[in-house]
Amino acid sequence: MNETHGTLEGIYITATAAALPQPVARVGAIAGKGLEGDRYALGCGTFSKNAAQRDVTLIEAEEVERFVRETGHPLDAAQSRRNLLTRGIRLNDLVGREFSVGGIRMLGLRLCEPCTHLARITGMPVLPGLVHRGGLYAQILEDGELSVGDAIVVSGELRASENQS
Repeated sequence: MNETHGTLEGIYITATAAALPQPVARVGAIAGKGLEGDRYALGCGTFSKNAAQRDVTLIEAEEVERFVRETGHPLDAAQSRRNLLTRGIRLNDLVGREFSVGGIRMLGLRLCEPCTHLARITGMPVLPGLVHRGGLYAQILEDGELSVGDAIVVSGELRASENQS
């Protein structure tokens, strides 16, 4: 079985839909709901009516850095509005796969493509700058705590899923 490893480089949450997510060192993860204190776990995110597909969002630090290099726009991890900033792991490859972050099992559901809402609130050309590089929606499969620096490990086989892109 082929294992892949990465690192959780940042955690970002916000209690309201319009506020910029703030970095935290650790956060509770609630299976099927989201991150403690985050807008989607609280049911008040912009897209909360589809919250089952938004337990947590992830984005690669490498893709944020690439966007900045290619466009010259100073997008940072918080402005990406994703919850988890990763390094060293290709998130697009996790669609339909189980993986763990700090020992907490998750399932990659589908790509988290940039949208006009993100473009509007950042004022940056995230469309098309982050298309197919905007991250991953994942379902949290078990409760626990996530901490910056946690390992991300993928060792599961591809699961059949109706949510795959």
